[in-house]
Amino acid sequence: MRELCITRRPVRHAMGACSLGATLLLAACGGSGGSGFVPVAAAPAPAPAPSPAPAPAPAQPQMRLTITATEDFPGSYGSVGAYEKLTGTLQGELDPKDPHNAVIQDLALAPVNARGLVDYSADFVLLKPKDMTKANGLLRYDAPNRGNMLTLLNPTATPGDAVYLQRGYTVLYSAWQGDVPKSSPARLTATVPVARNPDGSSITGPYRTELVPSAATPSMTLPGGVFNGTMIPYEPASLDNTQPGYSLTRRRNETDPREPISPSQWKFATCDMATPFPGTASPTSVCLAGGFDPQYLYELVYVAKDPKVMGVGLAALRDTVSFFRKRSTDDFGRANPVAGRLTHAIGQGTSQSGNAMKTFLHLGFNQALDGSKVFDGIYAHVAARQTNINTRFAVPGGGGGLRTDHTAFGQTAPRGLAADYSDELAGRSGGVMRRCNATGTCPKFFLGLSGTEFWQLQGSPVLTDTYGLRDLAQPDNARIYYYASTQHGGAGGTASISYAPTRNVYPAGTVVHFNDTFRALFVALEDWVMRGTTPPASRVPRIDDGTLVRPAQLAFPTMRGLSWNVGATPTAIPDFNYLARYNDFPLLDFGPQYVPQDESGIATLQPPRYQGRSYAILVPQVDASTGLTRAGIRAVEAQVPLGTSLEFNYVATPGIVDLSNLTGSYIPFHKTRAARLAAGDGRPSLEELYGDQAGYVAAVRAAAQSLVGERLLLQADADALIARAQASAVLP
Repeated sequence: MRELCITRRPVRHAMGACSLGATLLLAACGGSGGSGFVPVAAAPAPAPAPSPAPAPAPAQPQMRLTITATEDFPGSYGSVGAYEKLTGTLQGELDPKDPHNAVIQDLALAPVNARGLVDYSADFVLLKPKDMTKANGLLRYDAPNRGNMLTLLNPTATPGDAVYLQRGYTVLYSAWQGDVPKSSPARLTATVPVARNPDGSSITGPYRTELVPSAATPSMTLPGGVFNGTMIPYEPASLDNTQPGYSLTRRRNETDPREPISPSQWKFATCDMATPFPGTASPTSVCLAGGFDPQYLYELVYVAKDPKVMGVGLAALRDTVSFFRKRSTDDFGRANPVAGRLTHAIGQGTSQSGNAMKTFLHLGFNQALDGSKVFDGIYAHVAARQTNINTRFAVPGGGGGLRTDHTAFGQTAPRGLAADYSDELAGRSGGVMRRCNATGTCPKFFLGLSGTEFWQLQGSPVLTDTYGLRDLAQPDNARIYYYASTQHGGAGGTASISYAPTRNVYPAGTVVHFNDTFRALFVALEDWVMRGTTPPASRVPRIDDGTLVRPAQLAFPTMRGLSWNVGATPTAIPDFNYLARYNDFPLLDFGPQYVPQDESGIATLQPPRYQGRSYAILVPQVDASTGLTRAGIRAVEAQVPLGTSLEFNYVATPGIVDLSNLTGSYIPFHKTRAARLAAGDGRPSLEELYGDQAGYVAAVRAAAQSLVGERLLLQADADALIARAQASAVLP
């Protein structure tokens, strides 16, 4: 398998050489004067040899705007008034020879149009004031998550979101991910080219995916994975799974030995009860004799064909935002509906799309084609890693877990932000902001982390050196905010807690949430970008003050008030046993043609080789009284708790060693001291904390107003929290 890609590398250079040779041949055909004998007396003065014809100027990339629908957006927003929603597509071109595009993997192998440029298109949705004179000049770009508009503003469902429209934002959602199917009107898709060999034939190479069944099933669809399952897959070069480079294995847990499954027992096919194994041949599904067992993690490796030039999506995002910010019309005379009214832009992504925004910055796409900044600010929300979008056979929708995508693409790019970040473990240098620092295009940058990012998504290396021995100094243009005692999804309140004992060991969810915090910080980023107002300082756990520690050093409450560590006695939280499970961060080798620091290139080793060393993973220390974490931004629900919101949960399936997917836990306090003592609970009761209902409301009011003063909570959200506390029957 390794040889397939290695022998292809010279082909790319050969193509470039042929192009250059053709240019030289055309120049030679220009002639060099006559060649016959002419008598001296009759010979005119020798004419100078004609110069080769100048090469034609490269075509300038064009943009074509198509608006397919314009509709009223519900509501009226303060002095800004009514909004409207525009839906459409931007079709663009990329110059494969432009240095701004040079980082894009396989762009030189993408088909070109008659103008010698590479085509793409991207769906978009634009929310704008009907009267653009009332816009405040800010374009907020929200990156879709696997094509989904996660944060499509809905002030009816989330009243706090009205603040953005009341402030006059213009809000853009535009596709960047090239393997998203058009499955619903709410899903935005980008169309990117497929790379081809110079002779037009399919490019092939090794590809790997994980098939993780949640229930017994006879077949599973590609591309597989918990996070990426609905995307458009890479089809195998052949349905003959007996060829070299094809394998299916299974194992219970990530660290268990792989058990090979004979090619005779699985096929590229669909099957069900009516059509059992070997089923009906299909390049997008795998049928297994006896079916897939949810007790196992399956790993499929095969020779795939037709890789998408997925990195084109980042260039499309660059040029789309630049178009709306700066152009008055497209290249065919269609008017930009927000022309002349935008002065600044902030890009935001949540989870996978937040990782994409970091990748956008890291690979240099915040430099527009005219050299200016694309985004003046970027907020990467609950986004610990980067997104795999610029490798051959890239899969941007992957996630992470102990036994899910643990060694998939997306693990090798730097976590450190600073341009001079040093990765001592891998022997590499340069952080997320290395390229933008060199071009003077670094934005104001916010990174937000929930507790899940530390436990499941390898979050701490952005805060420490690779060995976890010292805190890192962050760039002046960056702030990092840890949302204390929260989970990845952000939902909060006791009503959000659920318990399914067959799935999770503890009740799932956290009462503490970060939605209000995010709104306040986004407004702070707006103030920093547009008015130069310094935002709140970073709020993160640290090694030097003991709030960022090894997982084995967590100290939960005990009945005697003593710290408890792994290997000692159980905690004094009823029915809670801390197992110190976390997702580690191995150093991986995908082969010599892979560029790990850029998550780019061609992977020739699948699965990747573990290099025998791992990055340190640290987690936030908890309070020995309540079990809530000590550092970071402690929201009202963390300062005035009704129970312990834990940032992790454990899978309940016997024999499976894993954290519940992106989920925390919640264990409520007892109401009275007598009840907690009877239960053997070492944490305080609600009665001991607040005395009565009035004391609880007073504590909520004090915490809310304190956060407002720190610019970590908006007054409207503080008022809503106080009103909710008054309406809640917490104590007599």
